[in-house]
Amino acid sequence: MILAGCLGRPAEPEVVVTTKYQEQNIPVQERPKAVDFPPVDWFVITEENLDEKLAEIDTKTGNVVLFTITPKGYENLAIGIADLRRYVKDQQAIIAYYEEALTPEKPDNGTSSTPETQ
Repeated sequence: MILAGCLGRPAEPEVVVTTKYQEQNIPVQERPKAVDFPPVDWFVITEENLDEKLAEIDTKTGNVVLFTITPKGYENLAIGIADLRRYVKDQQAIIAYYEEALTPEKPDNGTSSTPETQ
């Protein structure tokens, strides 16, 4: 018995692979509006100035309401705000990196030598 199953078929066409580069079309988004904190009045109240500061707060606001924080709590608040600032700066750096990567390169007035111009 002779095997001749593929002899009658035409030859397979040659496959040619070409690479086509396509520019990304991702629009760079507008930056969000900056954070604008309204002013905050801070009072340091001690045993020595308690009555004076309570009267001052009553004069300014019409009532006396206090939110207190311990010195350690204030230190933790400052550390947390500093960490938040670091996080925002890191995020801004990441965003700037991707914006730069997505921004098309501008020609530099023909001073570069690319393979097409040589």
